[in-house]
Amino acid sequence: METEPFPTASIAMQMIIDPICNELAKEDLSAVESLRAAFRKVERENPGFTQDFVTGVCAIETRGLSVPETLLCMACLCCPEYELSRPESEFQVLSQRAAQLKQILSRIPREIDDRGLFLQTIKNIAAAIKEVLDAINDLTKKYPDMGRMREYKRVLDHHKKLFVRQSKSFSDTLKVYFKDSRSSQVFASANRLVNQTNTLLLLFARASNG
Repeated sequence: METEPFPTASIAMQMIIDPICNELAKEDLSAVESLRAAFRKVERENPGFTQDFVTGVCAIETRGLSVPETLLCMACLCCPEYELSRPESEFQVLSQRAAQLKQILSRIPREIDDRGLFLQTIKNIAAAIKEVLDAINDLTKKYPDMGRMREYKRVLDHHKKLFVRQSKSFSDTLKVYFKDSRSSQVFASANRLVNQTNTLLLLFARASNG
């Protein structure tokens, strides 16, 4: 297995920490790259850390700003890093279905207060999750030896399980929401599902291109 660290996606890292680091790098590139690497290491070992960190800082510095909600609204933004470039139909289907899942999840902040609409959105999310899993299975069955797919098999299987686990966790969070109406927990859980989806895309891109 390769010694390079496996990638872990984070909306908070992408949308907040990285842009800040890019600005600070103009003053001290070495220190900023060390800081960026530290964030990525902790995020790999503790998925969701960056979102929790940013949320904690903003809770102190600002009022009325929901970081998880804001990040979730940006989950559907096009990012080349999370798009599969291979031309084979199975890769394109996975990329499209993952984008559709993120698009539906990003609508949660706008639709959560409309119970009827939100219930339909939940059904759409469940269907989209199944479609992503089906696309993953189709791809791995057809191209087990492409690029470094065999080398990455264990980590891909692991993150597929994490995706399923996070999907179940999101479902559990929804059940709690309908009892306590704490939407912030729904936003945070949805972001973790987005991050896991993006992590799978990063891994498939790296594994298939060898």
